[in-house]
Amino acid sequence: MIQFKNVSKGYAVNQRVLDGLSFHLAPGELVFLTGHSGAGKSTLLKLISLIERPTTGDILVGGRPLSEVSRYQIPYHRREIGVVFQNHQLLMDRTLFENVALPLQIQGFEPDEIARRVRAALDRVGLLGREQAMPLELSGGEQQRVGIARAVVNRPKVLLADEPTGNLDPALSAEVMRLFERFSQVGTTVLIATHDLDLVKRMGHRQLRLSHGHLVGG
Repeated sequence: MIQFKNVSKGYAVNQRVLDGLSFHLAPGELVFLTGHSGAGKSTLLKLISLIERPTTGDILVGGRPLSEVSRYQIPYHRREIGVVFQNHQLLMDRTLFENVALPLQIQGFEPDEIARRVRAALDRVGLLGREQAMPLELSGGEQQRVGIARAVVNRPKVLLADEPTGNLDPALSAEVMRLFERFSQVGTTVLIATHDLDLVKRMGHRQLRLSHGHLVGG
């Protein structure tokens, strides 16, 4: 589903954030992306979602080279990718329904279809029935689940998560990771960047380990 072929990314001469990465993620696979702060984890996720372009090498998503995706096609590419952030990035003055519905509204879905998809997404994260609640009424773990619902409401083929449990205690972190496992079990390819090595070991999934821009494990 995701393939990197000798991918490098640099922002200055002789300064590469990522250097010669090659790996493959299968459809429905859940993989952890680990490494020290500054190892290049966030940059790698940005390359997949085309926030950044590689300096050299090829990236394929669903068999399509991202080098063939024009600037005008990027929004359509991103509809296939859900992104979960550490800080949720919820709109605090909008209900859970409105937060989760936002990507569908931007794409011009009909109201009935939006309502159906939002309810389905909230059901998958255990928040069905709380559509009219405000984010500040929720716990940190519940807010993160809303962020996940918003990321999957488009039914993406790929789900990227950048330190999604960084602000959560161990019990809530495990709960959120079990949600990601359930999405992978129904065919979504999930890539999670995290510093929580203890949690990674307990989960038992493959790990891609970065060190100073190089892939040293996985």
